[in-house]
Order: sequence, then structure tokens, then C-alpha cells
Amino acid sequence: MFSLRQTFIEMTGLLLLGLLILAVAIADSLQQFIQLPSAVYQMNMIFLSILIEALPFVLIGVLIAGLIQIFITDRHIERWIPKNRFAAILMSCIVGACFPACECGIVPIVRRLVSKGVPIYAGAGFLLTGPLINPLVILSTYMAFGNDARIAFWRMGTGFIIALAVSLVISCFCKNSQLTVPAKLSCIQNHGQQGFLEKLISTLKHSVDEFFSMGKFLILGALAAAFFQTYVSTEDFAAAGTGPASSIAVMMGLAYILSLCSEADAFIAASFSNLFPAAAVMSFLVYGPMLDLKNTLMMLSVFKIKFVVFFSLLVTAAVFFAMLLFQQFT
Repeated sequence: MFSLRQTFIEMTGLLLLGLLILAVAIADSLQQFIQLPSAVYQMNMIFLSILIEALPFVLIGVLIAGLIQIFITDRHIERWIPKNRFAAILMSCIVGACFPACECGIVPIVRRLVSKGVPIYAGAGFLLTGPLINPLVILSTYMAFGNDARIAFWRMGTGFIIALAVSLVISCFCKNSQLTVPAKLSCIQNHGQQGFLEKLISTLKHSVDEFFSMGKFLILGALAAAFFQTYVSTEDFAAAGTGPASSIAVMMGLAYILSLCSEADAFIAASFSNLFPAAAVMSFLVYGPMLDLKNTLMMLSVFKIKFVVFFSLLVTAAVFFAMLLFQQFT
């Protein structure tokens, strides 16, 4: 049972979250009473669109995390995950590629898997391929580029190879779970003796906890992304990306700042196809789902700061150099 104090904290958090979303939603209607710069209202619209776009996937993610917490035991994980390091990474990348999740919803799932005993390098493979290569992303990429299967294939292939490489490097340097809360302390409650209905109730309770844990960082990330989209000119970015390497760096920077949902980013990338070379557009498609502003903040709430910095630099370097190679062979 939840304590009265814990219930009060959760209800207060829910109320504050609701008030924030309501305030943002009605900001436009208050424009006739409060005169603010137009950029503020533009930022409000962008913030709300990012939030509405991401929330369904976060809700799905925390629900799956709750199911993992209650129904999946450490013994299941030990039986399913291969002992061989490369086999475990390969399995995580393949499972992630079949899993329809965005870069926000995947974080609570990976957190719960790692807390259950999944090695951090296998969790990284799942974290990278889940938002990038799942069926919904492949279909949206195919449609966004005029039913061009080559773009979808290259996005899937290069993303998968990068995820494998990053996960292998992580397996060499990161030995423990890297969670901010040790794995043994994050899932100490035993649910094995509960009935099915009790387990479902426990699943919902854990999902609520996970949502409040992740939700505040999603809001902060969406607000930061909306601020940069409003006050940082896309034209300035485009002007800076004139060379082969600089165009890739610029598109990766745009992907990070825009923080688009991976199920919709291909349509934005397609609009840049006349301004940037194919490798730069591909870097936007690959880098954004792996790492962006809002999911960085969410990872910082879950993993140790050193790991998030190492992971971010590793992914950035891997995508950048992979796209330079892609540019040479296309």
C-alpha cells in the first residue's frame, strides 16, 4: 500500500502537471488580455506540440516498464539473455528493431530492464535501435521520401551497425548497471506471491511512479527544445553547413535541438533534402532518434552523469564518422 505522504506527493505532482499543461493550452486565448511578444506564443505552440506528440509514447513506455517490473523476474532475465556478450548485444538490437517506441518512451523501459539484470551494453542496444528501426519509423521514412525504399533501408542498416558498434564499446568500458539507484535497491519488492489482479494493480501503481519520475524531465526537455526552435534560426544553421563535414554536423545539431519524435522526423528531414547532401539528411534521420535534447534529460534522471556524457559523445562520434563514410560511398 502507498503511504499517505507518497499519495499526497503524487496527487500534488499530478495537479501541478495538469495546471502547467492547462496554462500552456490557454495561453493563446489570453493574448487579448496580456500582450506578450509573438515569439512567446510561438514557443508555446511548439512546446505543446512536442508534449502532445511524445506523451502517448511515454505512457506506453511506463506501462511496459510496469509490466516488466511486476511480471518479469531476475530469473527470467538470466534465462533469456545470452551469456555471450556479442550475442546479448545482437539480441537486444534485434528486439529493439521490432519494438515500436520513441526515444522518450524507451528510457523507462530500458531503466526497468537494467534494474532487473539486463547488462548495460544490451540495454544500450535496445535504447538505440528501439526508436530508430522499429516498423513505424521505417514505414514513415518510406512514405516521407516518396516511397523510396533506399532511404528507409540505409537508415535501418546504418543505424543498426552504429548501435552494434556503440554497444560493443560500452561493453568494454562500462561494467556495472550505471543506474543512479543501484539495481538491487530499485526492485526490492517481491510480487511473486500476488494474484493476477493484484499484479495488474501493482503494474498500474509502478507505471504511475514511473510516469511522474520521467514526466517532469520530458516537460523540461520539451520546453528547452521549444525555446531553441523559437530563438535559434534554422537559416543560420543551414548557412553554416556548406561543407561535407559541416553539413553533417549541422544536421545532427538540428536533430538534437528539434527533438522530433522518430515516427515523424522523416517528413522534416525530407524538407531539407534540397538544401543538404544525402549524408547530412541521413545523419538527421539516424542521430535524432538515438539522441536528442529531451531524451538526454530523461537519461540524466536514470543513469549516472558520467555514463550519459560518455554515451552521448560516443553516439555523436559514431554517427558523425559513419556519415562521413556514407558520403564517400554514395
